[in-house]
Amino acid sequence: MLSTISRTISTHKWAALACLLIIAYLLPYFILGEDTHIRVHDNLDSNIVWYKMLAESGQIFAPPSTTLPYAINGLPRSALSSSLDLMVWLYVWFEPFTAYTINQTIMRFVAFFGMYGLLRYFFRSSQKSNLIAAGAALCFAILPFWPSGALSIAGLPLALWAFLKVREHGKHTPVGYWLIIGLLPFHSSLILSFVFFLSLMALLWVIDWVRMKQVNLALFLALALMSSIYLIKNYLVIISMFFSEGFTSHRAEFDLGHNSFGDTLNLFSENFLTAHTHDMSVHLQVILPAIVLAVFVAFFKKIRFDYLALAMLANFLLSLWYAFWYWEGMRVLKDASMIFNTFNFSRIHFLSPVIWYIAFALALVILMKYVKWGKWIVASLIILQLMVLFPLNEETKYSRIGTPTFEEFYSQELFAEIKQYIGKDPEDYRVVSIAMHPTIAQYNGLYTLDTYNVTYPLSYKHQFRQIIAPELAKNQTLESYFDTWGGRLYMYIAELGKDYLFSKNSDEVIDQLDINTKQLHDMGGDYVLSALPISNHQELGLVFEQSFENASSPWKIYLYRVEV
Repeated sequence: MLSTISRTISTHKWAALACLLIIAYLLPYFILGEDTHIRVHDNLDSNIVWYKMLAESGQIFAPPSTTLPYAINGLPRSALSSSLDLMVWLYVWFEPFTAYTINQTIMRFVAFFGMYGLLRYFFRSSQKSNLIAAGAALCFAILPFWPSGALSIAGLPLALWAFLKVREHGKHTPVGYWLIIGLLPFHSSLILSFVFFLSLMALLWVIDWVRMKQVNLALFLALALMSSIYLIKNYLVIISMFFSEGFTSHRAEFDLGHNSFGDTLNLFSENFLTAHTHDMSVHLQVILPAIVLAVFVAFFKKIRFDYLALAMLANFLLSLWYAFWYWEGMRVLKDASMIFNTFNFSRIHFLSPVIWYIAFALALVILMKYVKWGKWIVASLIILQLMVLFPLNEETKYSRIGTPTFEEFYSQELFAEIKQYIGKDPEDYRVVSIAMHPTIAQYNGLYTLDTYNVTYPLSYKHQFRQIIAPELAKNQTLESYFDTWGGRLYMYIAELGKDYLFSKNSDEVIDQLDINTKQLHDMGGDYVLSALPISNHQELGLVFEQSFENASSPWKIYLYRVEV
């Protein structure tokens, strides 16, 4: 018994050390709580509020046609997450920041154990490769994953490991791998990454069928199981598409992808070298040089490196496809078919981080085996990559940049003062935000005409556009941004551009605001919350009420009443 325990500890000592480092990486969330600096883009400004508002709405199980009144005079229920999404329930069971911390913890440990298990599977549990498996898995686990992606990227190695086990062992596959396949869909997204992962697994199944002249029934059942669970989880979308009239989404007017051929090549280069903000693999400084070095060693030693070459070819093609999806030539395909216009097929690049870290591990194996002092070189490369990754911890990165903490961003005390001053039930009036994200008002229980959502009625977009049309006409970039995409249904200001974070220390002033105040009033707008003073508010029929600020908030909010 003792010898078994001793052998297990010896085998997994690097994994144990890696777990301690993951805990250290997560400590700011547990120690600082809401004083932690976290990502704003597609996080504080959106997803966190979506989960919170749905969790508090009492409409989690409502049919797709139900509307939630907190945004745009009634946001369709189908625009928000499924009731079968674990993230929703984290926000039901816990306070928002606690839910956020739990999700971060789940992501990191699932990413680590998934990649660790996958690499040990590839290396067939070679003792010499345990350092590489644990080191590469640790680096993967502390990537700056997009938080609301949950296990959409972080869970891919675990999913691949489970499918490969089923492929190999068939009906004798241990039940744990089936549980992985069955549970992953509840904390990951089909449309972000797993639709592509399942397509590749299906392709693998077909290749095996052709090569072996035999159907792998277990692998087929695994594909069917995960696909079926995803379809059930996404019942709101299914019902809206096939069983109810629903609404025409603003996505129907997407007009994305007008890059020239030269711009497309630049986008390819940028993605291949630095990746995308939602799937950052942070491979340029250490991993790519390590791979190049391993390839040179392989050539010099005349050894095969087929799998490493295949991984690099895959990353090359993924970046190429991503870039060409936004090439102007692809408009022919997008204009011919609604599915190509509304569904972002370029998101297959979400698979890239997994492939980069598999490639990193394969490169380290070559260096360990065929280079003098290989173990020390491998350890040094892992440490160097960790030195690159640890400063990208949210608290470290965003405190250095100077963005607000979780508590500062939402400034609940400040907004409580504003609501108390207005003195009415928030259900009885509507607000819009200028020079700030509307989700801040939403988080604080205010009902907004503006919003940021992945889908909402196209008819509402057209109505709202009438409010901001004069400002859009002054700034072609903003006009194109709104008209060709429009996910951010914001009160755009030409002179401010896409900047929505103005602290109370800003000396900016909105000199000439041009909005259709009558349209704002007709849509139910009662108040304007602005992070900056509006010089010509009187000309627009806006009555300045009062400004609000306190020591704990980075904002100074100017409250204007709409009076047309």
